[in-house]
Parts: sequence; structure tokens; C-alpha cells
Amino acid sequence: MRVITATAVALALAALAGGGTPAIATAHRPTVDGFWRMDGYGTTLSIRNGIFQEFQTTAVSCIEGDSARRTGAGTYTTSDGTVITVRPQGGSAHASMRVDGSVGDRKLRRIGELPDACTGPAPGGPLAAFDVFWQSFEENYPFFSAKGVDWHAVRDQYRPTVGAKTSEDELFAVFSEMVRPLNDAHVAVRHGDSVFARVRPGTTAPTGELDAKIKKFIVERDLKDAGPPQEFGSGRITYADLPGGQGYLRISGFGGYAGEDTSYAAQLAELDQALDTALGKHRPRRLKGLIVDLRINGGGSDALGIHIAERLTDTPYVAYSKRARNDPADPTRHTRPRPVYVIPAHGPRHTGPVAILTGGSTVSAGETFTQALMDRPGRTFRIGQPTQGVFSDVMVRKLPNGMSAFLPNEEYLTNSGRTFDGTGLLPHLTEPVFTKDEFDGKKDSAFDRAVNVLRNHGGAEEGLT
Repeated sequence: MRVITATAVALALAALAGGGTPAIATAHRPTVDGFWRMDGYGTTLSIRNGIFQEFQTTAVSCIEGDSARRTGAGTYTTSDGTVITVRPQGGSAHASMRVDGSVGDRKLRRIGELPDACTGPAPGGPLAAFDVFWQSFEENYPFFSAKGVDWHAVRDQYRPTVGAKTSEDELFAVFSEMVRPLNDAHVAVRHGDSVFARVRPGTTAPTGELDAKIKKFIVERDLKDAGPPQEFGSGRITYADLPGGQGYLRISGFGGYAGEDTSYAAQLAELDQALDTALGKHRPRRLKGLIVDLRINGGGSDALGIHIAERLTDTPYVAYSKRARNDPADPTRHTRPRPVYVIPAHGPRHTGPVAILTGGSTVSAGETFTQALMDRPGRTFRIGQPTQGVFSDVMVRKLPNGMSAFLPNEEYLTNSGRTFDGTGLLPHLTEPVFTKDEFDGKKDSAFDRAVNVLRNHGGAEEGLT
């Protein structure tokens, strides 16, 4: 099962194949072998003979998805090292599934056999690809109403333009135009090396080039009087001690920390090394305040964000709850919200004031991490500009002609049931973020505001609570 957790613009994503060594499941618990239907997510699973196989289903299709091979009791590993865990729940009829790097479980219900559509030949041709593409969004995308898009009118407009002789390039262009009005950074279409994706108007996608430019500016301007910046996680994490006992932690993504080792365990080890340094494993005294800079953050693993939140509290609390669409015909129906908890870590922690710097290039896992700090005990201040407004994991849907579609199907809820998809998380204190005027004047108003907020006893003089 491919789970893309909180990526920036859903680009450069690859399908997975199986690998690894089979193991025998324990006889002391119900077996997970058999066929399963997932609650939400348009997915049926076959788990047999040590092979975990996904089938992506809609009302008009069933397409074989990704696979993994059993590597332990109830665990299955993909070719890139992603670990999937399947556990029985309350007997043999129900189970749960978790993917390394994601947060929350997915509920499974046992079925007797695969749907007929999964055992016959897959549909083919441009019209079949169109229908699967449209139906995948129709059954899973939660935000048509919020975006003001009539998806049925989109089908009526574009389906007559597709015929048996429509080329793949032409079909790619049609699909791209269909999703363009969504302005959703977690929606994309891929055809070979070509990818169409679109961020919210007025914002900039977080790229490697932009990240390098901003990092250079910050080191030369903001950190010129700080202690020597320290780099971790293949340069994706920067830490520096600021004058006055404050700390500065810049995170450009929640993943990609360990080079070619893409396993969650390797990412976590690199992150812990950075946090141990930043939060005081060998620090002579505690930080008075911490700035966490997410203004250029391309997302990644939600679980890594929760891991950081666990270093910023001494009191357990709920970060947010997740739910997914689970009725193909009714976009108002969802799975039961699953709470995601923040449990204080055993390692060094900072429980004092925190200032979070955000902007339009704060995307996905950068946003779920920011949301996870909204109910953090203690003073937490968001400074800068609204985040991008995409929170869900990204579904990867294969199409009959070899193209792929990427789309969200989840909502991340606050304790009061609020979501921030589309609008993004708003700052407490609004400041420009890396504008031309800021660069030309060698200014970083958001950073300076954060320093002052933390210096003034966690924002007391800013009139914040």
C-alpha cells in the first residue's frame, strides 16, 4: 500500500514493487491472510502467501496497485524500505493497517473474495482512462464544494473531447486542465517525466533552488551574530544558538535526512541527533525560547513532525484527528476521526515559549506539524504568512494508460472540528515572508518579530495569550 505522507506538490512519486524475505505468521493470533476492504481510500487488499497486494477500486474499475513482501509477523516491506504493519482487531473479521512515517491506523474489514472487476482484464483506451480519472476524484476528493468546482460539469465539458484516437499527450493536457481550477498542491497528474501540479495562487512551491537561496540569506543575515550553525539530516535541518539564550531550528522538510536510506528508522535517527543538540543533551543551560523556521518546507512524514512535538511538551495532548472520505456517493460521509496523540519524549525537551515561522511555502507535513502545536501546553506563536493549505496524505491512483493521478482524501481536524484546507493556517502575527522588498532591504521581519516575542517573556508584551 503506497502512502505518500505530506509531500510538497506530489511530484516525482514512484510506484513500489515487492522485495524481502517471507516469514511465518504466529499461530497464536488470527491470521491476516485473505481479502480485505479498507474503510475509505477506495482500496481492496489481498494478503496471501507472504505477498501484500493493493487493488485501487472505483465504481468503474479495479486496478492492481502496489505490493510488498512479508518480512515479519504482520509486517510487509516495499522495495524502498517502507514498512506496512497489519494487525487483527477483535477477532478475524477486522484488522488495522499502519504505514511507517504516517500517523493513525486504517481500518480493514475482511471480505470473502476480490471484487469481480479485480479478477478480469483491466479497462483500456483513452475513454477508460478518462472515466477512471474522473471517478477517482468523484469518489475520494473532499474539497470540490470548498473550491467552488462542479466536478460533474467538468466531466460534461471534457469527456466529449476524448476519443479512441486521443493521444497520451493530449489526454495528459485534458487531465491537467480538469484539475487546474482546484489550485491544490496535493493534486497532480503524471505522464512519464511530465508532471502537472499547481500551488495556491500567490504562493511559491518549495524547491531545492529556493531553499538554498533562503538558507544562504538566513545564515548571512539572521545568524551572523549566532553561534556557528550546525547542519543535520543531509542539510535539511539547521540549528544555531542565538544571542540571549534563544535557539533557532530551521527545517526544510520532514524526510530525506539519511541519503539513500529512505527507511523511517533512518530518518528518525537523524532527526533525534539534531534535536538532542538543539534541545540540550549537552547544553549547559536550558533555552529561553525556540524559533522553529518552516517558511520553506516541502513536507514529508507527519510522524516526524509528531516526534518533534513530543520534544516540546511535558504534558500529553491530542495533536489533531484524521478522517477520510468513505462514501463514494456522499462527500459529507467520512471515517470515524482517529486522534493523533503527542506523548512527551524521553529525550531532552523544550517546554518554554516557541515561535513558529510559516509562509505560503510551508506545505503539507510542515502544516500538520504546525497544527500539532496549536494546542501545545505553553506559549506557541505563529508568525509570518498563512501556510499553503494542504494537509492530507496523498493517494496515488494508477490509470489504465500508464499515467498516474495524485489527490488528497483526508481532513485533519482540531479538537473543535475545524480544518484549514485551502486557506492554510493563519499566523498570530502577520509579517512579510521573503518578499522582494525584504530581500532588497536585507530585512527579515518575521525572524526579527520572533526574536522580540520570545525576548519579551514569550509574547506577554505583544498582547498575546
